[in-house]
Amino acid sequence: MRVLSIVHQRDAGSGVFGNAVADRGDELIEWVPSERPPPEDGFDAALVFGGAMNVDEQDDHPWLGAEKELLRAVLARAVPVLGVCLGAQLLAEAAGGDARPAGEPEHGWKAVELMPAATGDPVLGPLPRRFAALEWHRYEMRPPDTAVELARSAACLQAFRLDAARGWGIQFHAEATAETVERWAHDDDRGLDRAAIMRDTRREIARWNELGVGICRRFLDACAEI
Repeated sequence: MRVLSIVHQRDAGSGVFGNAVADRGDELIEWVPSERPPPEDGFDAALVFGGAMNVDEQDDHPWLGAEKELLRAVLARAVPVLGVCLGAQLLAEAAGGDARPAGEPEHGWKAVELMPAATGDPVLGPLPRRFAALEWHRYEMRPPDTAVELARSAACLQAFRLDAARGWGIQFHAEATAETVERWAHDDDRGLDRAAIMRDTRREIARWNELGVGICRRFLDACAEI
C-alpha cells in the first residue's frame, strides 16, 4: 500500500508508525504542508501527525486550508485515515466536528481508559483497558455526534472512530520515541517538570513504542482488508 504521512513539523514526524509501515513492506509518502502543495491522489491510507499549531490558527498558518481540503476529500473517498493529536483534531473538524482549547491541557504521562465501545474495534480494541499514555496538547478534539468514542482520560476524549468514513483519531502520541519526547520537553517553555517527564519516559517508552507499533500495524491491516 501507499501510505501518506502528513507531518506538520520535523520534530513531530512518523516515529514508530514509520517503522510499522516499513515492516509491512508498504510505501511511506511524507508531506509537510508548510513546504509544498498537497500530493497527487493515489495513496491507500493516510497518517496525520501532531504539531505546535492549532486547528483554528489558519491566519498564522495558511497552508492549513489546503490540508483541511485534502482531509475532507480523503473522507469523501473513504480512504482510511488515522490522526494523532493535532491530526485527530483536524480529522474531527473535517468530519463535521471541531476542536477547542482544552479545559485541562495535558503534558507527559497520563492515565487513559478504553470505553465499552472500544471492544471489538480493530485498531484500539486489543489495547489494555487502562494504560499510561504520552500526552502533549493544549486543544481537545470534538468529533461529530455520529463518531464512536473509544477512550478517555480524566481530562478529555482520547480516541474516536468515524465508522462511515473509515477514520480513527487518537489524542495521545502513540508514535513518539524517547528522542521525540526529549526534544519536546527541552523546547517547551511552559514550566513543565522536564526531569519528571523524562524519568517517566525512560520507564515507559519501551512498552509505549510496542503499543504504538501495534496500533499502526492494526490500522494498516484494516486498510488492507477494505
